[in-house]
Amino acid sequence: MSDSNRTIGVGRTALFVGASRGLGLGLVQQHLARGWKVIATVRKPSDALHALSAEAGDSLVIETLDMNEPAQLEALADRLGSTRLDLLFVNAGVAHDPSQTIGSVSDEQFFHILRTNTLSPMRVVERLEGLVPSPGTIAVMSSSLGSVAMNETGGYETYRASKAALDTLLRSVAARRKDSRRTFLAVDPGWVRTDMGGPGANLDVETSTSGVTGMLEARRGTPGVFFVTYANKELPW
Repeated sequence: MSDSNRTIGVGRTALFVGASRGLGLGLVQQHLARGWKVIATVRKPSDALHALSAEAGDSLVIETLDMNEPAQLEALADRLGSTRLDLLFVNAGVAHDPSQTIGSVSDEQFFHILRTNTLSPMRVVERLEGLVPSPGTIAVMSSSLGSVAMNETGGYETYRASKAALDTLLRSVAARRKDSRRTFLAVDPGWVRTDMGGPGANLDVETSTSGVTGMLEARRGTPGVFFVTYANKELPW
């Protein structure tokens, strides 16, 4: 990594929600390497993140958050106080059996996926967006599977629905903030070899998160709401 990349984020602070492993951990690594101060949340202790903390020192702060627990979100907001965030990125989410149709999914499974992939991430955005002044960035981890226009093959029905709903709600928040100079992003990281993406995916974590980090930098200061890939290509909603 060039010296300019190492210093590009100096003085900036990012909060990544869901950073214990996979894409979240990769995004933390990418931003630390570029000179950012990072606040990273986990539901339970992460050996990988704590090892990174030992190297990063004061540049990395680890917080505990189960975003499905409103009391924990309120506690995190209290701890953050008036912290200024240049980037708020909600990465946390869950996968779903791709073969299970909407007619076969149980109520419990459906509500859990919609809560974890849609409701809770947007509650984080609503609760913490005040810490992101213009021209900061607010991003959620979406998927190309959340594109209604691109759904021509079916499959992943509940997961698709959860991400499509996430994207719609992000657009609603952005619409309510139409006079804001913030950048709102629904991010497709690509198909990545993580616990969620599986071993057959065509991207490794470093390629995806390096791309996402570059895209975030390229979009910084561009007001509006966008559905974009890790390669900074816009997707149809």
